[in-house]
Amino acid sequence: MVAPISTVISPSRYVQGKGAISRIGDFIATIGSRPLVVVDDVVWDIVRGSVEASFGDAELPIERVGFGGFATPDAVDSLAATIKETGSDIIVGLGGGSAIDAAKAAGHLAGVRWASVPTAASTDAPTSALAVIYTDGGEFLEYRFFPHNPDLVLIDTELIAHAPVQFLIAGIGDALATWVEARAARRAHATTMAGGLQTETSVALARLSWDILHENALQAIEAVKSKVVTPALEKVVEANTLLSGLGFESGGLAAAHAIHNALTAAPQTHGLSHGQKVNIGTLAQLVLEGAAAEEIEDFVVFTTKVGLPNTLTEIGLSPTDVKDLRAVAEAATVEGETIHNMPFPVTPELVVDALVALEGLSRSIRAEHDLTEPEFYRAH
Repeated sequence: MVAPISTVISPSRYVQGKGAISRIGDFIATIGSRPLVVVDDVVWDIVRGSVEASFGDAELPIERVGFGGFATPDAVDSLAATIKETGSDIIVGLGGGSAIDAAKAAGHLAGVRWASVPTAASTDAPTSALAVIYTDGGEFLEYRFFPHNPDLVLIDTELIAHAPVQFLIAGIGDALATWVEARAARRAHATTMAGGLQTETSVALARLSWDILHENALQAIEAVKSKVVTPALEKVVEANTLLSGLGFESGGLAAAHAIHNALTAAPQTHGLSHGQKVNIGTLAQLVLEGAAAEEIEDFVVFTTKVGLPNTLTEIGLSPTDVKDLRAVAEAATVEGETIHNMPFPVTPELVVDALVALEGLSRSIRAEHDLTEPEFYRAH
């Protein structure tokens, strides 16, 4: 029998700071000479001047392709074909998570290098060696794994400060799951998405992300509301993007993301962000594992103040939606899902019970702390 190994993976270079987009050409030029930039029209209108000037200074040509919608198999195949048609040697995913995931997947198919340039700190996906692929309707389809991480991740915190604040909040929801899932995977001695057991480094980064968010999230949210870059915002962007990215990939996923994936198939949740649905998964995981009452209370209080959902009501569901909850639970527990990295067997029945329980639990905690009443979400 082959002895188990521990491993950690990461992007080749991570760049973050106010005005970083003005240096994009410098960093891309060290990787390739014919970049293909994948970006939607809205984002391109915002960054075009900076990107064109920086590429010009670095003597790089600009080949740009628009992107809208989800990272679907057809979208990825189309981008891979464009790479070959243009002779590009690096693809740059610029903007939201779908554009970045599609760029990564297309770069892998075409055999070129790739870079992630997120304009929102809404997920930890930009740093990873995987892409989440969806159906045309936005339902989770599959993970695609690649042999290496992006050659570059560049994030301009001034762009983050001017993006809608709900993007930052969504990223906080995604990142909060990292430590909760990593510690569960550690107890289970689970293999991570990096292809081995955890390292002490990955576990420490997952915990650091959790600590930074609890200390800085509320200040960072206020900074974005005021469209300014502060030290708190810089810390939260790093926690949302780099620390959570390294922590989830090399630290391990568990129930929270499996429940998120299952929720994408529930039409009631369509229109909600990745981080909003992950936050429901994180609380459900805490209930599943019998976490201490104080920890659950702190999580509900904190995420309510941040503006994340922690009741079924806030994602368009109800404890009485037995059929829908059962469908979510069954999807979350299919063979190969990360919920099986929990340190005990998880059945659909256990997931349904946890989802039903969190409604009353969160409502009672919020009432005790004079926090806002949950508002029913209606899908767009």
